[in-house]
Amino acid sequence: MVLATASASNFYQDFDITWGDHRAKIFNGGQLLSLSLDKTSGSGFQSKKEYLFGRIDMQLKLVAGNSAGTVTAYYLSSQGPTHDEIDFEFLGNLSGDPYILHTNVFTQGKGNREQQFYLWFDPTRNFHTYSIAWSAQHIIFLVDNVPIRLFKNAESMGVPFPKNQPMRIYSSLWNADDWATRGGLVKTDWSKAPFTAYYRNFRASTSTSTSTFSDSAFQTQELDAYSRRRLRWVQKNFMIYNYCTDLKRFPQGVPPECKHSRFNL
Repeated sequence: MVLATASASNFYQDFDITWGDHRAKIFNGGQLLSLSLDKTSGSGFQSKKEYLFGRIDMQLKLVAGNSAGTVTAYYLSSQGPTHDEIDFEFLGNLSGDPYILHTNVFTQGKGNREQQFYLWFDPTRNFHTYSIAWSAQHIIFLVDNVPIRLFKNAESMGVPFPKNQPMRIYSSLWNADDWATRGGLVKTDWSKAPFTAYYRNFRASTSTSTSTFSDSAFQTQELDAYSRRRLRWVQKNFMIYNYCTDLKRFPQGVPPECKHSRFNL
């Protein structure tokens, strides 16, 4: 297996600012990027390259203070009406209340696979690493190298899985106060603007193989015992929403991958 690993990343080389004008900035010689949101506009960037399988790491420091109404999105996506997508979204909140980490997986243009978590630290005080490990067998969401969610390939059960469409990395900071905080009850306080999030230490580890990726801990289809324990710890103590247990939403029965816990933890 031939590995192509991006080591010393540079935001100038790896990303394009796509919207927001001066609200998105690259500085420190390309080592740091910031996105800002004010009442006029948010901002965003995307990767120059597309990726098909691999592990993506990015360190983020989220909007501090009263971030209610704001969303910082960091995700992989292809394009078009049948796009695939793997999402981290950070839903802002009032000062002192925890951020909600929202995850989702889209295949062939359809999502509805949300899991939400509180974090076990304040994501506004320091940088933390948020990772997506994506192979033909599974998708793993990680925070500081701790797995928080595992979505396995369940094509054998008729569940589509993202494995054919290369995806770019995207990130944006935008106003979503119609839904982001307490279902839209808490609005953005523009007197606190501009709202700013920071990014550093991007790393993409990719492989020429379509079935494995380079981080040795995640080459096999199964997490090791320690990682499974960490995953259970997060899901027991910090998960606040799981589509697989939302019977009101699926009165005719939950999606097929939910019926077999080994496919979607």
